[in-house]
Amino acid sequence: MTTKPSGHCTVELQALPSRIGQIRRIVSAQLRYWRLDALIHPAALGVTELLSNVHRHAQPDKRCTVDILLTGERLTVSVGDSDPRLPRVGTAEAAGGRGLAVVASVSDSWGVREQDGGGKEV
Repeated sequence: MTTKPSGHCTVELQALPSRIGQIRRIVSAQLRYWRLDALIHPAALGVTELLSNVHRHAQPDKRCTVDILLTGERLTVSVGDSDPRLPRVGTAEAAGGRGLAVVASVSDSWGVREQDGGGKEV
C-alpha cells in the first residue's frame, strides 16, 4: 500500500513589499521539498498577489498568515488576515483589483472563507 504525500507549512508575517520575495522563496522551497516543482510558479505568483492585496487593503494592520497545505493530490495555498472585508474581483479596465483574477488564472479553484473572530482566508 502506498500513502499519498501530506504536509503543512505556516508562516506568519507582516505583508510588507520587502517580505514578499522571502515568502516566495519559502513557498518555492517547500514545494520543491514535496517534489511539486510544476506548481512552484503558479503558487508563488498566487501568493505574491494575495500578499500584495493584504499590503494594499488590509485594516487595521498588515499581519497575515500564509498556509501551504498538501493533502493527497490537493495543494492549497492561502493567505489569511484580520480584515473582515471580503475581496472583490476587479475588471481588466479597473485601476486595481486584478490580483484575484491572476489568482483565479493560476488556480484550479479559489475562494474566501471568513474566520472565527473576524478576518478572512483567501
